[in-house]
Amino acid sequence: MMEVRQATAPASVETATNAELRDRYLVDGLFADGEVRAVYTHEDRMVLAGAVPAGDEALALPAFEPLRAAHFLERRELGVINVGGPGQVLVDDAPYELGTLDGAYVGLGRRVAFRGAGARFYLVSATAHTDHGVAVFRRGETEPVELGEQRGASVRSLYRYVWGPGGHPSCQLQLGVTVIAEGSVWNTMPPHRHDRRTEVYLYTGLSDGDRVLHVMGEPDRTRHLWVADGEAVISPSWSVHAGAGTGSYAFVWAMAGENTDYGDLDPVALEAL
Repeated sequence: MMEVRQATAPASVETATNAELRDRYLVDGLFADGEVRAVYTHEDRMVLAGAVPAGDEALALPAFEPLRAAHFLERRELGVINVGGPGQVLVDDAPYELGTLDGAYVGLGRRVAFRGAGARFYLVSATAHTDHGVAVFRRGETEPVELGEQRGASVRSLYRYVWGPGGHPSCQLQLGVTVIAEGSVWNTMPPHRHDRRTEVYLYTGLSDGDRVLHVMGEPDRTRHLWVADGEAVISPSWSVHAGAGTGSYAFVWAMAGENTDYGDLDPVALEAL
């Protein structure tokens, strides 16, 4: 199953109802046992998906009809983060083991499937023109970038997997994980925008009763969404993105667009909000 969403303009946000904001920018229901569920957004033509294998059977990544392709990666590249228990990504039938918050990159042209009861694979895809191979990223073997301050409740560890110069190469995709420290709540604070890229956050590690208040919109016209575990938010190039959680959490960040320069962002001062 693949849902298709159109690109949006900033003027549509200020007067939108809460339900309209959620319909346009919140992605929920991605993870269902034995299924691959996907959303195609015309914001930089990214695809977000959840794959949840059941039993011992391999779950293949389908060629969804809106892609108009013989197979999913015919014209695309793929990033994978496992937000569940241990499992395998099968690339052209070769197995790659992924633990919790480990990641993988799969380049143009390959066939992909998933295996492992208890695993939950989050997928992000962008269009591609060159094959950049296959790579696996272990969170425990990746040196994090430490950010934030305790006085601002924003201490966090940023793990960069696919991120342009210095990381594994890609055509468009950038991908990683940020883990919020115990006792901190804020992510991406102060906020920023990416005028040349779309970014998507998937929140994970939240308990059933906890939520993240995700801030979006133009800096002087912000809105918010309440986000649960396993839900994602699409941030168009004109939107800020930041959030505060009511409990411990992590998030998967992914970008696609004009370039793969991780530092190509537009900071937003707090006094501009």
